[in-house]
Amino acid sequence: MYDVIIIGCGVVGAACAYELSRYELSVAVLEKSNDVANGTSKANSAIVHAGYDPHPGTNMARLNVEGNRLMPELCRRLDVPFRQTGSHVLAFCEAELETLKALYARGVENGVPGMKLLTGDEARAMEPNLSEAVCGSLWAPSAGVISPWELTLALIETAVRNGTELHLEAPVTALRQENGHFTAETPKGVFEAKYVMNAAGVHCEEIAAMLGCADYTIQPNRGEYFLLDKSEGTRVRSTIFQCPNENGKGVLVSPTVHGNLIVGPNAVNISDPDGTENTAAGLAFVREMAIKSVPSISFRDNIRNFSGVRANHPEDDFLIGENPKVSGFYELAGVKSPGLSSAPAIAKDAARWLAGKTTLMEKTHFIDTRRRIRFNELSAEEKNALIRENPLYGRVICRCETVTEGEIVAAIHSPVPPTTINGVKRRVGAGMGRCQGGFCGPRVQEILSRELGIPMDKILMDQPGTYILTGETKGGAHE
Repeated sequence: MYDVIIIGCGVVGAACAYELSRYELSVAVLEKSNDVANGTSKANSAIVHAGYDPHPGTNMARLNVEGNRLMPELCRRLDVPFRQTGSHVLAFCEAELETLKALYARGVENGVPGMKLLTGDEARAMEPNLSEAVCGSLWAPSAGVISPWELTLALIETAVRNGTELHLEAPVTALRQENGHFTAETPKGVFEAKYVMNAAGVHCEEIAAMLGCADYTIQPNRGEYFLLDKSEGTRVRSTIFQCPNENGKGVLVSPTVHGNLIVGPNAVNISDPDGTENTAAGLAFVREMAIKSVPSISFRDNIRNFSGVRANHPEDDFLIGENPKVSGFYELAGVKSPGLSSAPAIAKDAARWLAGKTTLMEKTHFIDTRRRIRFNELSAEEKNALIRENPLYGRVICRCETVTEGEIVAAIHSPVPPTTINGVKRRVGAGMGRCQGGFCGPRVQEILSRELGIPMDKILMDQPGTYILTGETKGGAHE
């Protein structure tokens, strides 16, 4: 019997696991995928929002601003790439200037620090590549960019080091409450707990329905993106938004924490919660809207397109807290943007909910730091010393990102190890560069096979069924 089961290991589930691992609690995280951060948490804009957009008085407003405040120190402790770049919301007409004033007033009420309303010329002085049509902007210096999958990994790795159990490929197929506790059935076994936290993202409604308490509707909403080469990474210094509308925060243009340029998303309601395909029409719309803000973007330098699915719902707020129909069942539902920004604060709320039900005793030896070697960021002296200690760091596997075999092997033997090529990519960046794994992919596959003791033809690209090798095409001399 566990104290808590957390269903889902995206950034919110991982943040809750991390926060609860501070206490003398037994916690199990059940994730349906073969890796963490394999849904919305790996496919989003990667922005830490300032907090002027949510309506004052909502959970979203409170948690966004608090999450933004917590994020820099959290990332420092857990060695997660984060950069406070600031953001602009652009206006192109008088009506949109009025929208900026409303957002400014909202941000002041929410407690967003340092905002300024700028003229078009003042905005272009900060961002010279903005369109001449821009007549004003709202500047928010507390916004930033982050690696969302690395944040998720850091949170759950730290939780695991503190005693949390992570069960991958464990989708919950049945959930019931009986005799004062919950029972969750999965292909990996049956799990029982006193409390359940529903952090299943776009699948939250399905989990709640198993208990007969899904009094809300999740509408999957797809957003499509361009990821441009690092040659475009300095096109803008900060995140560039357009005025928000009924479809969200609009198409943005932003540097990424890894030095690329990200452009997107659109917003299209879909029926499939896992429908992450790209469309010609969607990408054309994103491109058209982006050049309205920054006309000089070179889309010829695009290296990848992707899409993610948001967990939208009719209410303009997160659906979080104890479900009124089922005691001990906590909803972390409808966590759309700014969910990534809010995750650390949501997790602290989750701990407070439990503290109202049971006594939480802090661990005397809580592990709250994490370090990862990034070979390409070391000095020449540090690189030489590391290679002398472990020669695997002297073999570069990914030339685009200068990722070494030593880094890949360390990831494979980490608390939450990858078993797929994309899993390695998310942990150390091999395959993130211009060739998108064209050179290093087969070498990563060989290392995974060797370190995990798995045949080469069993190594997956990513999700189940994404086989790379299916068999030999020629027998060769041994036939």
